[in-house]
Amino acid sequence: MEYRTLGKDLTVSAVGLGCMGMSHAYGAPADKNEMKELIAEAVDIGYTFFDTAEVYGTPENPHHNEELVGEALRPYRNKVVIATKFGIYFDMESKQVNKPLLPDSRPEVIRVSVENSLKRLGTDHIDLYYQHRIDPFVPVEEVAGVMQELMQEGKITHWGLSEADEETIRRAHAVCPVTAIQNRYSMMARWHEVLFPVLEELNIGYVAFSPLANGFLSARYGKEAKFDAGTDYRSMMPQFTPGAVEQNQKLLELVRTVAEGKHATPGQIALAWMLGKKPYLVPIPGTRKSDRLKENAGASDIKLTEKEIAVLDKQLDAMEMSEVFGGTNARRISKRSKNTR
Repeated sequence: MEYRTLGKDLTVSAVGLGCMGMSHAYGAPADKNEMKELIAEAVDIGYTFFDTAEVYGTPENPHHNEELVGEALRPYRNKVVIATKFGIYFDMESKQVNKPLLPDSRPEVIRVSVENSLKRLGTDHIDLYYQHRIDPFVPVEEVAGVMQELMQEGKITHWGLSEADEETIRRAHAVCPVTAIQNRYSMMARWHEVLFPVLEELNIGYVAFSPLANGFLSARYGKEAKFDAGTDYRSMMPQFTPGAVEQNQKLLELVRTVAEGKHATPGQIALAWMLGKKPYLVPIPGTRKSDRLKENAGASDIKLTEKEIAVLDKQLDAMEMSEVFGGTNARRISKRSKNTR
């Protein structure tokens, strides 16, 4: 495993482990002991970067994932970087599988969140603390001010923004330097590449979530793939519909062809392409399986030249693809109004 630096001084494994799917959004939670063993295996392989959030859980146990990650990493705490997030909750009244996200980054709410996350993670500090989604009712400067206070108190050491645009990044960074953003990014979701110049200007890292387009770019899911409609978000993701699978065959053929030439898997090529784009870019694919854990880590050993990446980019630019699950729809962020403050 290779290592990279986010921001000024946060060193992490070139491939991190997104832990959300162990507890949330990819079916019923996996067996806790098995996932603790998997996380321990990740440490042995060389992963040092583990991502979670206070809201990754189930209606019965909303904080399942932080508790799992905290227990699993306790023996390795001085060797790893733990990232977690604050600032949203789910609209549990909704009947949707992927429940709408409701932002709440009021300073008093952040204060409660950080104390609870510290307890669940079993640690005295959080290495990277993200605002999970921008709150339209709380100026990001106010959030950044709270982050500065938490740093001074030793409760967090770095902070970041998830699903942020350039204006928000600049405003936040001017108050308290941002270490990383965490935005969606994959061969099927490249709209945030426009942020590369500002990240380089301000020395901010890019942590890429859903780097395999929720697993689609592993090329392991065909038109017959079935997902539990009650607990698995993939059951309503556009890229997994039979029509989309058919529409995306050229994309899958492309990554398969490159993979054959590099003696790699399609998923490894999708990650290696990303790693080769920028030295400050770190993907955090998730998995529940040991073989996938090793496969994803192996992507850091596969090198694509600048020319190979440029050719891939050109092919991707010209390729027709299906829609891909894109995260929070802005129209959903509407329940809390200014009157609730």
